[in-house]
Amino acid sequence: MESQGSAACCPVLQQRARWERKRVCTARELLETERRYQEQLGLVATYFLRILKAKGTLRPAERQTLFGTWELIYAASLELLPYLEEGQWGPGLHGFCPHLVLYEQFAANAERSQTTLQEQLKKNKRFRRFVKLQEGRPEFGGLQLQDLLPLPLQRLRQYENLVVALAENTVPHSPDYQQLTRAARLVSETAQKVQAIGQNQKNDQHLLRVQALLSGRKAKGLTAGRWFLRQGWLLVVPPTGEPRPRMFFLFSDVLLMAKPRPPLHLLKSGTFVCRALYPMSQCQLSRVFGHSGGPCGGLLSLSFPQEKLLLMSTDQEELSQWYHSLTQAKPEELDPQKCLCNMTLSSPSVLGHFIAILGYTAAGHAYGES
Repeated sequence: MESQGSAACCPVLQQRARWERKRVCTARELLETERRYQEQLGLVATYFLRILKAKGTLRPAERQTLFGTWELIYAASLELLPYLEEGQWGPGLHGFCPHLVLYEQFAANAERSQTTLQEQLKKNKRFRRFVKLQEGRPEFGGLQLQDLLPLPLQRLRQYENLVVALAENTVPHSPDYQQLTRAARLVSETAQKVQAIGQNQKNDQHLLRVQALLSGRKAKGLTAGRWFLRQGWLLVVPPTGEPRPRMFFLFSDVLLMAKPRPPLHLLKSGTFVCRALYPMSQCQLSRVFGHSGGPCGGLLSLSFPQEKLLLMSTDQEELSQWYHSLTQAKPEELDPQKCLCNMTLSSPSVLGHFIAILGYTAAGHAYGES
């Protein structure tokens, strides 16, 4: 009774008890989710991969592209689960870590896998009938193959959360502390690599889409090797005259201004002609108007060595998003007051011109006009 009372009053013992409860809870969740994960891996391996291999519905190269390292990932889970069931978390995860490279390979193939699936469903009648038949099995619970293919990448994120939590709630003098700490570090590193792979794939898709929108000799190769950040319509405000709507494409190092081709263009309707390319490393950015968050939009100033751009949006939220994206492209940010002092137009003229522009845009001019 005395020892129990002293334990209840000791903060160190209380903290250790909390760690142990969290550790047990995390280990239980890791075990239960691994069982479900392994079951789903096995369903795909049994009812899709192995039958396709036996029937020859897909050529070996197509089957490999579609499923990637699925079978090896399934084998790694079969190896891990008995350790978790016996409570040997450290040794089990320590032995699992060499298989993490399979998840990197699976992520690198993910985009090609989805593309192959869609292509085969479209052109291969036998494959389409086979997939529909297998997806109708009660074991899949209404899930489609395209829903199951990202499963290993989803599980990797769960591994990261659970293994890190397991390591954090293991006391340093525990026999498996070193193994769990190392496993948590390696799983986190793999998750970061997989996330980077996914970001690269998504960026490549954006670049291909943008390149398809740009036409003309100047547009060739403009997107190669760049990171896409944002695109959208903005009004270019000249010193005199009416504002001109232009489409802007912002990349990691340049801002591309484009003009839409006429809707009745015979060959390239819906595309854009590149009008200017601005290096963001030479950009000085500031908000001229639009700091208060009012309903009237605002104005951004982008100064380059050879030119100054005044870009306007009547949507305050859109203007803020553009400002944030432009700062991500690492321009030099200036104090708005300094920018106003450096402008070739006086502040009253700029303000009057801005008010006139608001009236102009309110009159119904569309961003899509040339």
